Amino acid sequence: MDNITTSLRDSTAVTLLGGTAPFTGPDNHVRLLTSEEFRQAAATTALYTAGSLAAQFIIGLALALFFQRRFPLGRVIRSLMLVPWLMPLVATGTVWRWMLDTDHGVVNEALRALHAIPHGVPWLTGTHQALWSVILVNTWVGIPFNTALLYAGLQAIPPRVHEAARLDGAGPVRLFRSITWPLLRPTAGVVLVLGAVYTLRAPDVVLVLTGGGPAGATRTLAALAHEQAYAQFEFGHAAATGNVLVLVSLGLALLHLRAVRRDRTP
Repeated sequence: MDNITTSLRDSTAVTLLGGTAPFTGPDNHVRLLTSEEFRQAAATTALYTAGSLAAQFIIGLALALFFQRRFPLGRVIRSLMLVPWLMPLVATGTVWRWMLDTDHGVVNEALRALHAIPHGVPWLTGTHQALWSVILVNTWVGIPFNTALLYAGLQAIPPRVHEAARLDGAGPVRLFRSITWPLLRPTAGVVLVLGAVYTLRAPDVVLVLTGGGPAGATRTLAALAHEQAYAQFEFGHAAATGNVLVLVSLGLALLHLRAVRRDRTP
């Protein structure tokens, strides 16, 4: 409720300290939704979220299927995979920022040693490369989460179902398409919704790596709200941006619940 109240007032550093933040109604929301800054941030957010979710889910599912096989040190490797997810995002972002540095980053040094590039690639400072670099780092952070939940979903599938399908002559592809995926779909839906909500609302990776730059190329809505609140001290505008993120997250959750209800309807 505090966020809604703030978004309906001209809440700035001056008005809040003076205790005279005037009521403006929906003006902050209208100004936000009609601004070019919002449209650019919304487009960046959509690409950032879709790219991160797709990469995290596909790689996470592949790893979950791989870890179903028993092999030495399998449990240890699964446990170690959680380290990137458990580390503070500031620490992860700082390490990746050093690795992707144009002049002295290990990524460019390795590529130059392999003669793959003639000079350093501006992974975080180039307007065309920065967003993809941020997506890469966010994917790295999210893979363990996807793997853990999808692996748990695979473990919940009764082994006798797969055994019966194999006896009927089903191969690996048919087994996944007809048995594994339909039974895993509820878990997959939860993973995607949680991943989308987290990616939408968490600006940490973007802020640590690029700060929303260069030239706004990586400014997501969450990063925009952070900038409005802590750089411009326009708390009313930041609250309005936060309300948009809440509504989008709520919409995704409702779509998921509707899909689940539809699947359960005979």
